[in-house]
Amino acid sequence: MTYLVQGLMTVFFTMALALPFMGCSPEKPVDMKRILAQEKSYVGSDTCKMCHLEHYDSWKETMHSRMTQDAQKNQDAIIAPIDEKEIRKDLAKRSGELKVPAESIYIPKVEDIKIVIGSEWKQRYVVQKDGDYFVAPIEYHSDKHQWLNYYEEDWDKRSWLLLCAGCHATGVDIEKKTYTELGVACEACHGKGSYHAALPKTAVFEKRQTIVNPAKLTTGVATQICGSCHTKGQATHNKDAGWAVGYQPGKALQPYFRSKDYEGDNVKQYYAEDFSKGHHQQFSDWQQSQHFKEGVSCTSCHYVHQLGIAQAGSQTLKPGSQQCFECHQILNKTTGHAIHSFANCIGCHMPKIAVSDESGFNHSHVFMALTPKDTIENPDVPNSCQACHKHKNDVLLDLQNKAFPGSMDDW
Repeated sequence: MTYLVQGLMTVFFTMALALPFMGCSPEKPVDMKRILAQEKSYVGSDTCKMCHLEHYDSWKETMHSRMTQDAQKNQDAIIAPIDEKEIRKDLAKRSGELKVPAESIYIPKVEDIKIVIGSEWKQRYVVQKDGDYFVAPIEYHSDKHQWLNYYEEDWDKRSWLLLCAGCHATGVDIEKKTYTELGVACEACHGKGSYHAALPKTAVFEKRQTIVNPAKLTTGVATQICGSCHTKGQATHNKDAGWAVGYQPGKALQPYFRSKDYEGDNVKQYYAEDFSKGHHQQFSDWQQSQHFKEGVSCTSCHYVHQLGIAQAGSQTLKPGSQQCFECHQILNKTTGHAIHSFANCIGCHMPKIAVSDESGFNHSHVFMALTPKDTIENPDVPNSCQACHKHKNDVLLDLQNKAFPGSMDDW
């Protein structure tokens, strides 16, 4: 067997040496100057998958890939029947809150819905009008099987491309009113791929220079890729835009987008303790955390795509609090740690206090437990204990004394 392997290797080596003399000349040098002279552009994930199929397949299992879907190509993306009678019935239940009478709110027909946004918790519907895109004034909440209103008074004045699309689609052009691809696709995190795709596979090192690999960036810059969408604020290059117009992965975010300042008076977005009240503000929460100071970034806990089946819906590397134990050990069974299971770090240190309409709550990403004392001192601030259904209606002073004996003696 050894002689056979050696013989085959000799044959292959000989053929390789003989190729130039058999009319198969070596590959010509890559004309990088010609390629780079062209304007860099988006190519779409269908191009990326030709070389990165395993990563593409993994990405397709994430919520990023299904952030928005083409309802014209796939009507099954619409998760609830667009039944006008039932929708108006639900809207009428909220008549006291509506700015337009329930019977007058625009309800799109299935054939009018161009794009659907979301599906995990709620779904919104994008229609086209006068060449622009707008989110219809209704939304479906899948966890409660309930239809709600959404900017019913001025929905057709709020351009989806201008206010939202940069974080819902990839390659959005506000001026041309176009996008390259629906969903948070490959180039949303890796940058425009035309140079990368134009080079042959043999140009290994040149190809590397033409695409952004967040794993090889410094932590601060890489995390700003996530922060470009997982925060709220205003674009600097287009004062009317609600997303980071002009930003490209690998660049600093602040020249293109300014997050809402949690140190200011944004009472709609932040609690008095500066924890996020609004949803998709994980980045601004993280910036206040000890994790930020120690260099623990988004991808320290979350994956964007990985080979194999995902372990958790939130795309963490380990399910639940098991992720915390990758770095942390509980050494002292004192105060709050003495009365709770050691398996539930998240319940206290990442309480669900960020409101997402009526559809539930998102975990805080400041990674600090909020105690009953915080709520006693400022009733606007929620606390970790009462975020648990077991203690929802308990007396705050009793909860504080139980979890932290003596902590209220001087209060």
